[in-house]
Amino acid sequence: MGRFLIRVVVNGFALWVGTWLLPGLTLSTGATKGLIPGAVPPAPADALGTVLAYLFIGLIFAAVNAWVRPVVKVLSIPVTILTLGLFTLVINGGMLYLTSWISGFTPVHLGIDSFFWTAILAALIVSIVSMLAEPLVRQDRDER
Repeated sequence: MGRFLIRVVVNGFALWVGTWLLPGLTLSTGATKGLIPGAVPPAPADALGTVLAYLFIGLIFAAVNAWVRPVVKVLSIPVTILTLGLFTLVINGGMLYLTSWISGFTPVHLGIDSFFWTAILAALIVSIVSMLAEPLVRQDRDER
């Protein structure tokens, strides 16, 4: 359970880095209905609200990665082998896009403007941040 919570925090931090670096990746809270298409949705007002919003999206992303990603990875083994593993970035982008879709039904919404550039680049950023945070998860595993 502790490992899952660390993964949620790491995912939340990685998504924060992604929204900071990529203009097409946005996080909004509250009602965004009625926005003009292409307009930037409102950001959370305070620091605590922002942190909780990223943790909530990190929780959704961790749940998607725990339940959906293994099935998709097994089904895409032939394509992953043919592309020498590069299809894994597309899978990660798809999981991020699925997280965005699921978050559309919640008060906190992760917006992705395009799959090819934004979702794939965000997946690359999330992968790099997760790789750098892997010693934290490994340390929790070694303590047992």
